[in-house]
Amino acid sequence: MTSRALVEAGSPVAGSMSRAAATVVFDPESARVQVDPQFAACLRSVAAEASALTVPRERVRAGAAVAFAVEYAATQHRNGRPVRADGWFAPRTGNRAAAEEITEQVVAAARRSADERRVRHLGYLLGEAALSPDVDAELVGRALRIAESLSWRQLALLAGVGRRNRAPLPMAPLEDDPRAWTAWGAREDVADLQRALLLDPPVAASRPGPVLPRLRMADLRLTRRGVLVHRLLVLDLLHDDAVTAALADLGLPRS
Repeated sequence: MTSRALVEAGSPVAGSMSRAAATVVFDPESARVQVDPQFAACLRSVAAEASALTVPRERVRAGAAVAFAVEYAATQHRNGRPVRADGWFAPRTGNRAAAEEITEQVVAAARRSADERRVRHLGYLLGEAALSPDVDAELVGRALRIAESLSWRQLALLAGVGRRNRAPLPMAPLEDDPRAWTAWGAREDVADLQRALLLDPPVAASRPGPVLPRLRMADLRLTRRGVLVHRLLVLDLLHDDAVTAALADLGLPRS
């Protein structure tokens, strides 16, 4: 499989955009939109390496991650947002460029993601990192590791909390121990996000004394760690229906 064919192979996940993204990366003169040439070079390099993959569905996810990275980067390029100029794309002493390292890590994460809904936002992470001079490779790697540990529903819950100012969250209290398994699992997802220090307030410890009011989704806020994950995965663009579904799993009506 050629490098270009690898990107086009992402169509089962990224749709017809995969072919357009391949044109942007491999034949920019024919493309309707553009990305920065340095960014395109990183994508060509990772596509060349991934083209040797032997597991078909891993090839699909790798190609889709590149296609989504192109989609996001092309939109930002059209909006006049430049790629970082702090050496992100330059080789480092004794090491490759940070851009190449992160690109490989992100595509590898996409290959491992059996839940393919996550691949879109992994691609977006790759594009956002190339535009954000205030985050270094170590910080991007940290955000990626956290993201890999989260389920799709947890990403949707983070997205819901992150957009709470424009889409108010339910005021109804969360049950501490719901009887229904789906609601119990979703409630555990919220608690795990709190324990991972992605959401405030933290999980309240049981202690004698007055009973504290039960937690509501409307009470939750992103911590600084949560803001990092939300920002780099561009969870502002996570589909509203995914947030609605996550809240429905909790047994909560949408406000």
